[in-house]
Amino acid sequence: MLEAGVAKHRFTVEEFRKMGQVGILGEDDRVELVEGEIVEMTPIGWRHVESVNALTGVLADHREAGRFVVSVQNPLVLGEHGEHYPDLVLYQAGVRGRVPEAMDTLVVVEVADTSVSYDRNTKLPLYASAGVPEAWLVDLRAGVVEVHSGPRAGGYGTVGMYTRGEVVRSATLAEVVAFGANEVLPG
Repeated sequence: MLEAGVAKHRFTVEEFRKMGQVGILGEDDRVELVEGEIVEMTPIGWRHVESVNALTGVLADHREAGRFVVSVQNPLVLGEHGEHYPDLVLYQAGVRGRVPEAMDTLVVVEVADTSVSYDRNTKLPLYASAGVPEAWLVDLRAGVVEVHSGPRAGGYGTVGMYTRGEVVRSATLAEVVAFGANEVLPG
């Protein structure tokens, strides 16, 4: 706990990127910038890999003639103090020459095995506050795909829960994206 009068320095996205450019952060460092703090990402296990690969295939199959891009484990800017690396981002086609931002995003996906609590209680509220219309949390331990929609300050207003055998439907792209939960939940 910091004493009164002692301030933390919150890094900006620009400072975060400069740390990478000058070698303070290496290309292989698994970190992201969350609310101005550099946070180590949890290691990726085989279930996570299988789920991300399956989701990538399912979502690529559902792309509507250039309406959105499926970006896998790439940066997403959430304001001046946030550069996250979600597992997948569906963002509007046509974004060129810069990293996608919250305003470009249709759906963000976090696949969680050991980071469920952090993703649900920290990252999803940040996506909602930034205005991302929809966020999915693929909870590998519980075998559930959560579809969060209706962003507002502090979180999402609506949550749909899908288990094996159920059809997951995007709240934002319902006419485009629907798939079986068992397709993305490894056994």
